[in-house]
Order: sequence, then C-alpha cells, then structure tokens
Amino acid sequence: MSCLTEKTIGELLENKFFIPSYQRGYRWTKRQVEDLLNDVWDFITKTGKKDNEWYCLQPVVVKKINNHYEVLDGQQRLTTIFLILKHLERFIESERKSFEIEYETRNKENSNSKLFLQSIDLKSEKESIGNIDYFHIFQAYQKIKEWFQTKANQGYNSISSKFITPFLESTKVIWYEVSSEKDAIEIFTRINMGKIPLTNAELIKALFLNSSNFPDSDTEEIRLRQLEIASEWDRMEYSLQNDELWYFINNSENELPTRIEYLFNIMKNIDGIKNGNDQYSTFRFFSEKFKSKSKDEIDTNWKEIKRIFQTIEEWFTERELYHKIGFLISADSEITDLLKEVKNKQKQEFRKLLDIKIIEKVKCENLKELEYGKHSYLIRKILLLHNIQTMLNNKEKTTRFPFVRYKDKKIGWDIEHIHAIATKVKVKYEDQNSWLINNFAKTEQHTNLELNLQIENAIKEINQIAEDEFQSIIEYVLGDDDNSIRNLCLLDRGTNRSYKNDSFKNKRNKIIENEKNGTFIPTCTRNVFMKYYSKNLKDIEIWNENDRTDYFEDLKSVVYNSKS
Repeated sequence: MSCLTEKTIGELLENKFFIPSYQRGYRWTKRQVEDLLNDVWDFITKTGKKDNEWYCLQPVVVKKINNHYEVLDGQQRLTTIFLILKHLERFIESERKSFEIEYETRNKENSNSKLFLQSIDLKSEKESIGNIDYFHIFQAYQKIKEWFQTKANQGYNSISSKFITPFLESTKVIWYEVSSEKDAIEIFTRINMGKIPLTNAELIKALFLNSSNFPDSDTEEIRLRQLEIASEWDRMEYSLQNDELWYFINNSENELPTRIEYLFNIMKNIDGIKNGNDQYSTFRFFSEKFKSKSKDEIDTNWKEIKRIFQTIEEWFTERELYHKIGFLISADSEITDLLKEVKNKQKQEFRKLLDIKIIEKVKCENLKELEYGKHSYLIRKILLLHNIQTMLNNKEKTTRFPFVRYKDKKIGWDIEHIHAIATKVKVKYEDQNSWLINNFAKTEQHTNLELNLQIENAIKEINQIAEDEFQSIIEYVLGDDDNSIRNLCLLDRGTNRSYKNDSFKNKRNKIIENEKNGTFIPTCTRNVFMKYYSKNLKDIEIWNENDRTDYFEDLKSVVYNSKS
C-alpha cells in the first residue's frame, strides 16, 4: 500500500535521495527557479495569514530502498530545494543543514554529483561547463544568490533569516511513497505517460484508502471498507460523466482530470476555503481532516461527500428541482450556496427559497423597456426562465429542459430577433431577388404603390433595384425596428447566423426545417414561430403588433406570475 502525507522541508533534512539513471538530469531554467522563490516569498509576506497555514509544493514520488529514497518524480524540485538550503545553510540551526542528493549517471571517476552539489557554493562557471547537468545546477545556484541579493538591495536586509524558518517549517511537499515491491521504472513510465495523474482526486483517494487510517481494525475489515469506498467512488465518477447531470450543475465543460474532484472542491468551498494559486489546495483541505488518522475521520468525511452527491442526484431526478435549480445555476448562482441552504432547511422551506432566488434573478422594474444589447444579460435570463417555466407548468408531461444542449459552447445560444431589424440587414446586389422572394409578405402597411411596383419588378427580374436604393426597400419590407423583448427569443447560434437577415416569414420556414432535421428548438421559440401565443391568427407569415402583444403577455404571466 502506498503512503501519502505531507512533509515540511525541515523533515527532509535527514534523508538521502538518489536519482536513478532512467531519469533525465537537472534542467530547470533560471525562470523556474525564480518562480519558486517568488511563490514562497509571496506566502511568507502574505497579510492575514493564519498561524497554522502552510505553502504546498507539488508532489514528490519516492520509493524506499535500504537507507535512501529513490526519486521517481519531483527530482527537479528536490534539487532546487537543496540549492536554496545550501545558500541559506548558515541560518539553519539543526545539525543537518540539508539532505543528500545524488544522480546515478553523473558519477564518474573524476566527477561525483553528490560532491559537486555539496560544494556548489565554491564552484566556478568554468568547472560546470564540461557537464550539462552541472552547468544547469550552477546556473540555478547563481540565480538563487542573485534573487536574495536583489531582495536585499530592495531594502529587505534580513531577507535570508526571514526566509529560512517559513521555508523549513511552513513549506511542504506532498510526499507520495510507493510500495517497495513495485517496479520503480514501471511507475516512473506510467507517471510520465500521464497514467498516474497526481491530481487532487488521486491524492484524496489515497487518504481515504490508506490502511494507517484503520488502526483498530483487522485486515479483513480494512479490505471491505476500502472496497466499499472504492465502489462508491467509481459510481459517483460514472454518474458525473453523464453530461446531462454535469451541465445541470455546471455552466462549462469539465477542466478537471476526473469529475469527482468537483465534489471535493464543493466540500472545501462550503467550508469557505479559497483556491488561491495553490493547485493542491483541495488535497490540503482534506489532509487537514485526517490528522488523527482514525476510522471515524474517514466515515465522517466520506459521509459528507456522499451527502453532497446524493443531494445533487436528488435535484437532478426530481423534475421541479431540476428545472428551478438548473435555472439558478445557469443564471450564475453558486451550487455551494444552494447546498448550504438545503442542509439547514426543511424541503418545503427550501423550495420556497428557490422561488425567491428565481424572482431575484429576473427582477425588473419595467419589462417593456428592456432592449436588446442594452439589457441583454437580463433578457437572456428572462427568456430562459420563460422556456423552463413553460415546460414545468405542464404537469402531465415529463419533458425536461436540456441544459446540456443550452450550455454546449459548440452550439452556442443567442438572443435573436423574431422579426429582423432593418438597419442591421445587408443584402448583396446579386441576392436582392431571392431576399425579396423569401421576405416580402404584403400587408396593409405596405401602401406605397411605387415601392410595391419596384419590388414586384425586382421579384420578376424585370428591373433590378440600385444598390444604394435597396436599403430603403429593406426598411419598407421589414418595417420599424423593434429591439424590445416582445421581438426577442432564444435560438442556437448556427440557426441564428443562417437567418438573421430574414423576416418572420423566412425565419419561420427555417425553424420548421431545422426542427425536422433534429435541431433542438426551445419550447417558447417554437411557440412563437408557430404563433401559438397569438389570439387572433390573421396571417401566419407576419409578426404583427397583435402577435407581439400576445407573446409579451404570456412571457410576463409565466415568468412573473406562475404558481408551481
């Protein structure tokens, strides 16, 4: 069984490290060395730091062989740490000033890597040129000296003495010790192929499955508990791989190596722990919870992870909660806040809270005054809620709003004008005929006989309209611009781009064709183009004033007055 813990830099001083020949030599650049020093210094000088707070470096993977550790991963960091300690050894009060580190392939009759490192402060650039690894080590050491000198020149007179104690006592590495029975080369190969990603999730899994956390249990009991946790772990990961569930609780694709890590992040965030720049902050959070190494710790923490997952699963399964919570998360509510609330409230009380939060998201003093562009962020939420609540109001159906498709970045969703805005439409000279055929639907508003004749002749290809005159024809065909919410709906970006220059007539035809071909059309968008909201169905190809009024009334009623 592998061992996982954290070790301070001070705890490394007694150790001997060996870098085997299958690893490449030291290759850190001056920039990487400087970044490490800056990160530690930022931690040391951070204001508001807690007494027990510590800075975490990336993992070091080792295998114990006799009286030394074979380094499988992390040798670049270890070597740099050694060089920093070497520069600061006059300030180290312990008997051992640093650990020992030796490279297998750098040892020759007249050259020994361990001795070179131990006397690096006495070496010259000339002595390092003959060996590429020594050269990089020498350059790194010079950078360390330069960094401390620069800080001293900036007014930090006691920089070295101020640096050393936090570096030794409050800077840690994640110590991952593999079983001595395992083949070191195979492990090294797997690490570098990415098959052992030392992610927060993998490190936390080792905490939960570590046999040392079951001190009072017999071997069989340990094995059964480990199998139980591993099985539940796999089921959660498998469930979270369902994109319908993932996009219900997230607004973007997963950027984590495993999705279960999201649950651990939630638990950490519920406790109010922020990430900062530490990629292992979630592991550190859980590591702090395993201090006593007891079975009770495992049971308590695993129970909380299961509670979080089971709550999300319940929300996903229950149709009303799915839609209401799905809307809130789509409207940028934090799932952490919702999980905090549900933990402390009765079910009905929680449902009422959801309704209050939803109303807050779409709060608007005057719905009629909302305009495309100026109020697009609020309009998008209102239109989304209109679709979701319309589906939810139909108690007899089991259909669910597809958040997975709504949030798919490849598809993309836009607020779209139901009837095109004339001032935004541009038609090429060669496309005038087809545009007029598709978009001109003569109504009682089209009373200009001269323009009507011009359009008729252009459609019949008797006379084309001059390019500089055609804009006035577009404005005549489409009518006055309407950027209000009465003329807006949600539509996927692909469909939007294909018809944004079109009138209601042609957009309607394309909506029907796209839905036949399997494109998801939101419920309320489909209702608009099928004219389901219109009380007086006068002309199916025209989006007139009455249609806009009826649509607006339904939107206002469903979004602001619905009872579920």
